[in-house]
Amino acid sequence: MIARISAVDRAAVDDAIDASLARLQKRGAGLGDAFDDLAASMVRAASGGKRFRPALVLAAFRACGGTDGRRDAAASVAAAFELLHTAFVIHDDVIDHDTMRRGVPNVAGEFRRRALGHGATPSAATGVGEAAAILAGDVLLYEATRLVAAVDLPADLRSRLLDLLDDAVLVSAAGELADVEHAAADAEAEDDSLIATAHDKTAVYSFAAPLAAGAVIAGADETDAAALAACGTHLGLAFQLVDDLIGAFGTSAQAGRDAGVDLREAKQTPLIALARRTEGWHAVRDTLAVAHTGPIAVLDAQRALDKSGARAALVALIDSTLDAARTRAQELGVAASALVDHAADAIRERIP
Repeated sequence: MIARISAVDRAAVDDAIDASLARLQKRGAGLGDAFDDLAASMVRAASGGKRFRPALVLAAFRACGGTDGRRDAAASVAAAFELLHTAFVIHDDVIDHDTMRRGVPNVAGEFRRRALGHGATPSAATGVGEAAAILAGDVLLYEATRLVAAVDLPADLRSRLLDLLDDAVLVSAAGELADVEHAAADAEAEDDSLIATAHDKTAVYSFAAPLAAGAVIAGADETDAAALAACGTHLGLAFQLVDDLIGAFGTSAQAGRDAGVDLREAKQTPLIALARRTEGWHAVRDTLAVAHTGPIAVLDAQRALDKSGARAALVALIDSTLDAARTRAQELGVAASALVDHAADAIRERIP
């Protein structure tokens, strides 16, 4: 687990998430069967998972001296980051035209089936599914914002928290847009651009902002909150780079999709950018060109990437990024530094 929190704090987070989703279902009652189903699909989308983003909020809150008097506020903000993540995942599936997540229909998949059951053509049903997913993500984005805006804290702290949420949404949107453009472009993206995209997609909303938010709620000054956020940017980049490795070399259980999915889709990632620097690039390029044809071709691409040294180079980059997080954490107190060390170790353990 990337962040360890007490059972009491975890229960507070789970209760805040459940209460928020129940509020949406109650507010939506009477808006029609379709919205009832949409609200239920949002509940399913937000259920399960490791919920490490809200755990980071509470872990940072405690590490910075947060007391039980503000635990409910911390739990509400933690819930906001989980709902933000759920919204991004739902929208990301629309962008990727996916109708399944971890072996079951996602929001788009559920509403596609619903539309087919009502007599829609396959094409029209796909449109209904994607529209429902966009709307579900929109509602959850609003709910995340509402949670932060309504949190029971002094106005200056709420303002700082809203700034963190604002940054998380904008940077993540920029990263996702860059990722889509890289995938569509004929030209090969530069290494720095792909690494910047990897950072923007994940680092701020998943690590930097949750860590800083916990610090702010605890009453940490701007210097300590900024230092913890800086650690989060390194942790988040490393996390996304590990995800890139998982997308190329991980099992289907690790990836939540078919094994080697990034290779099948010829996705431009920092791993591929590093491979282009090597003498083995021509072999890698040739195997990637046919990786979409099946598991054996994916295995050939994996072997070529391994042989080129790109895999080892990306692992080295992950290690140096995690070391940067640990170094920056030395500016913090013992508890906050230990939190960063633990998160770095947990990210390192995810490497396939």
